[in-house]
Amino acid sequence: MKKILVLLAFFFCATAKAQQSDSLIISKIINQALTNGECYPRLNYLCKNIGPRLSGSLNGEKAVEYVNQLCVEQKLDTTFLQPVTVPHWVRGEKEQAYYKVNGKKSAVAICALGGSIATYKKGICAPVIEVHDFDELKVLGREKIEGKIVFMNHPMKSSFVHTFDAYGEAAGYRWATAQYAAKYGAIGVVVRSMTLALDNNPHTGAMGYNDTIIKIPACAISTIGADELSAAIKNNSQVEFYFRQSCEKFPDAQSYNVIGELRGSEKPEEIIVIGGHLDSWELGEGAHDDGAGVMQSLEVLHIFQNLKLQPKRTIRFVAFANEENGSRGGKQLLAYAKERNEKIIAAIESDEGGFTPRGFSFNGDSLKMQKVMSKQELFYPYDLKYWENGYGGTDINYLKEVGALLIGFVPDSQRYFDVHHASTDVFENVNKRELELGAGSMAALVYLLSEYGVNP
Repeated sequence: MKKILVLLAFFFCATAKAQQSDSLIISKIINQALTNGECYPRLNYLCKNIGPRLSGSLNGEKAVEYVNQLCVEQKLDTTFLQPVTVPHWVRGEKEQAYYKVNGKKSAVAICALGGSIATYKKGICAPVIEVHDFDELKVLGREKIEGKIVFMNHPMKSSFVHTFDAYGEAAGYRWATAQYAAKYGAIGVVVRSMTLALDNNPHTGAMGYNDTIIKIPACAISTIGADELSAAIKNNSQVEFYFRQSCEKFPDAQSYNVIGELRGSEKPEEIIVIGGHLDSWELGEGAHDDGAGVMQSLEVLHIFQNLKLQPKRTIRFVAFANEENGSRGGKQLLAYAKERNEKIIAAIESDEGGFTPRGFSFNGDSLKMQKVMSKQELFYPYDLKYWENGYGGTDINYLKEVGALLIGFVPDSQRYFDVHHASTDVFENVNKRELELGAGSMAALVYLLSEYGVNP
């Protein structure tokens, strides 16, 4: 019995010392992020010198070259470009729209949804009919919808505290309204922007077609415009809507995942992926979505280098291609990992903006989650108290197939959808300290993953 007590005392003493050591290193990591970080000026260059960078675009190529050069200059152990074939869709000229009541035109702000076809060169104009969900479309049927423009006025629900829940509930209407409405003979669709803000900034985003159903043009309308149009429809028996957009789809183009690694000293075969997506919609500068995530992830490696922290496991930074309209970068990384039979133990994605860090969400093996989440008290001094089961991220989600523990970086979500996919997603709307705290938070978690792995 005495021997057992001695062993237990030794165990708890060793655990306490390790906890104290980890706490000290995490403090140094956070301090490094806040006092000697590079992610903010790097994001500034990406946004202001390159700008929006949708897959297949010239700016997309420039962004790949820039981030690859950062990896080279940072003198990572490995830097390479992984080829990814990406879609190439171009918005074209600025869109135009108005609604008309008794001959009086009222202009509204719209933007084409990503992947939409164009209208006729002169635009399209037709009676507009308002619906709020797919069930209403079905009830109205072809008799009421044929030859009309469908206005899908489904607001994101303000009752959700976590705004990504509101987005998840509403985003399907952006994606599929053109498919559903075309089945009943609609000639175009207008979708309320996916945002909780009331403003005149339309928000784009991907929409999809079904090749068995006729393709019709689809646009997003600002929330102020949506409310005005809805009021006009309620007060008048006949309202017409006009919109013009000149978007076009081209053959697939060549792009790349940008990859840089710090090799592990003890278990280099065990890989921790950390990254964000480099592409962005072209209304803004892709600052929060997702230039912030890319630069925070690369900053993790920068912090390790500056503090001379030698990771025990390999840390792989990835600037993913084509998250916004195809997720081909994430698929390509999975194919690469499977082909090489790699052991990716964990993957962290930052794709919820560069706002104040709150914690992390986890998806994967429950025992692995428990091991990582057992370290959460080390993060409490930095207000990182959100540690929950949840979603990892679009790009890393594919890595679940090779057994990776998926981890999503979770910042405060309240302001994200004010700028998401809109012209307001610019560098000026990123707070330096919040961005740096996020980078430090991720680096701290990567340090623990590197030290202890994920196996129970």
